[in-house]
Amino acid sequence: MATDLPYAADAEISLSWDELDVLRQQYNIELEKSHVTVQTKFNYAWGLVKSPQREHQVEGVKLLQEIYRAEPGRRRECLYYLGLGHYKMGNYDDAKKFNDLLLQKEPNNLQAASLRELIDRAVSREGYIGMAIAGGAAAVGTLLVAGLVRRAMRK
Repeated sequence: MATDLPYAADAEISLSWDELDVLRQQYNIELEKSHVTVQTKFNYAWGLVKSPQREHQVEGVKLLQEIYRAEPGRRRECLYYLGLGHYKMGNYDDAKKFNDLLLQKEPNNLQAASLRELIDRAVSREGYIGMAIAGGAAAVGTLLVAGLVRRAMRK
């Protein structure tokens, strides 16, 4: 998933396990006290979204969605990381939806513009792979039909 887009570095750079563990511990301490601050929740979600592990990304997106719904003042920063999280999970339609919302509010946001390019590239790449699979399936189907026709003609 390497990119030459400098503002999309979040798409590739993960926190170390120790860094993520610090965020997790802080979140769990506050959770045990039944009062998780928005900043702690956001920091933990941010770290999870940046993780290479899908289950972390899913949890990070879930936490960001909770913040997005509950804290209107934090929506702008949630939009980018929701887009990034969905991009990393391969949910390109959702990634585009969140990123486009951010670009509507901030058309000159270079981070969001870079993420849009990454999403567009991934969608194109997926389209090419889909066409190759369909073409391969058609070729195999043609060979099978040709084999059946030859077999039927020999009898």
